[in-house]
Parts: sequence; C-alpha cells; structure tokens
Amino acid sequence: MKHTEKELKLLKNSLSQMWLLVASQLEKSRDAFLNSDKELAKEVIHKEKRVNAFELKIDADCENYIALFAPVAIDLRLVLSIIKIGSTLERIGDFSQSIARDVLDGIREKLNDNDLIKDIEIEKMFNDVIEMLASCFNAFETENVSLWGKIISKDDEIDEIYHKSPENLSKYIQKRPDLAAEILRLMVVIRKLERIGDHCSNIIEELVFYIDAKVLKHSEMKND
Repeated sequence: MKHTEKELKLLKNSLSQMWLLVASQLEKSRDAFLNSDKELAKEVIHKEKRVNAFELKIDADCENYIALFAPVAIDLRLVLSIIKIGSTLERIGDFSQSIARDVLDGIREKLNDNDLIKDIEIEKMFNDVIEMLASCFNAFETENVSLWGKIISKDDEIDEIYHKSPENLSKYIQKRPDLAAEILRLMVVIRKLERIGDHCSNIIEELVFYIDAKVLKHSEMKND
C-alpha cells in the first residue's frame, strides 16, 4: 500500500469513528427525550467535547494531506468530502446535545402526554433521522450510494411532519394554555430534528460527489 493510500485510510477511519460517536449521541438524545432520562441526557452533553475534538483533528489532518500530497481527482474529492461531512456531523452532534439540554430543563416531564407525543410523530422523526444517518454511514463504508434517493425521500417525510406540527401544537395550546411555553419549546425540538434530516441529505450529496463525481445540490436529479 502506498503512503498516500495509508494516509487516506487513516482519514476515513477517523471520520468513521466520529460518525459512530455522533450516531450514538443522536440515539441517546432520542432515548433521553422519550423517557425523560436526565442521566442519559447528561452523558450526551458530556461527550459533545469528543465530537468537537474529532472535527478539529479531521480538519487538521485533511489540510496536512492536501499540503503534502496535492491530491487530484477522486482522492481530492474524498478529502474535500471528509472535511464537509466532518463539519456536518459536528452540527448533528450540536443538535443532539441541545435536545439533551431540553431534557435536563424538564420539557418532557412537563409535557407528559403520550397522546400529544404520538400526534406530532416526534418519535418517528427521531427514528427517521437515525435511520438516515445510519444509511449514509453504510454508503460511506461500502462506497455505494445507490440508495441515495431513498435517503432524500426520508428527508421529505420528515419535512412533512415538521410542516404539520405548528397546527397540531397550536390546537394543544388552546387546550392547555398553561403549557404554552413548553409547547413552543417542543416546536423548537421538532425544528432541530428537521435540520438533522437536512444535514443527512447534505451528507449523502457529498458522498455522491465523492464516489460518482456528480453534484446533486440544486440539480434536477435530486428533485426527481
């Protein structure tokens, strides 16, 4: 194996480790929110520093690789994609931490209404973004982006739930005006999940760029 190939493998391994950590953070933020588990929420918050450290290391290592080896073609696309995906994963980690902080603030305890949680489909949103992130990881590991269309479609489902949520929550406020502040914060949590779905779509776009040398952003392919 050439020295450049070894360095690329190390870069990919670092991103894979960060990816698994962020996926774990997202899953734990879901479980903490749905179960009002403050100890699990604290764990998510505590590990956020590790996510940030991964991003800084990956950025530095990619910059060094470009400076030392001046990559071209697919190697350059890989390094650029690793930088962008690392940044996107860090944002997903931030959202996971933010949701965990909402749990610590007691939002789920105060909104202890299973019918409300079911009606707004927030558990489905959590599960969908977790599935999207896992599918993107599998595409990265296998260098197979054939399922990119299904990942984008899943984001559309999340968007649909998000756009319905204001109406559903406004009806609940009318029934429980004493919980208006908490319901508005719940809307913000839903918005965070919608943004995570967008970030997962951005990741698969980067992978299509790296593997197939195609740009999906703003393209007709993405909208088909």
